[in-house]
Amino acid sequence: MIEAVATADFPEVLAIYNEVIRNSTAVYTEQEYDEARGRAWFDGKLAGGNPFLVARDESGVIGFASYGDFRVWPCYRHTVEHSVHVRADRRGKGTGRALVEELMRRAMSSGKHVMIAGIDTQNAVSIELHKRLGFDSAGRLREVGFKFGRWLDLEFLQCILPTTASTR
Repeated sequence: MIEAVATADFPEVLAIYNEVIRNSTAVYTEQEYDEARGRAWFDGKLAGGNPFLVARDESGVIGFASYGDFRVWPCYRHTVEHSVHVRADRRGKGTGRALVEELMRRAMSSGKHVMIAGIDTQNAVSIELHKRLGFDSAGRLREVGFKFGRWLDLEFLQCILPTTASTR
């Protein structure tokens, strides 16, 4: 089941995010979020007015996804960048795909034109998932991150969404 995140989901969302930070290059930070920093991040997403979704099953929250402005300049207002993270024990079972598909539906219904994904180039599973969902490679930034003692390359992918809403 995918639905809007609730305030009560905070501990489970934060646990997923910190596991991703700790064990992967999906997020280019080495510092896990403590309660205060995590709460500020979570509340900021809630207040942002964009979708902030969770996937859940009988075990609780198994993934989350959101999108926000790609850049703050006014002419980028039709472009969003998304993020999706799945609990370690539920990866590879379709949760990430379902979350991205729901974000895409919501972006289209909000009149967004382009959705961007920034993915570490070593994350072949995520890159392939996005390509299957209609994202195309848009460029690679070499050695822009440094984590786990090595330089990281970031792949940008984009999907031009089939919108019918007029530009505002």
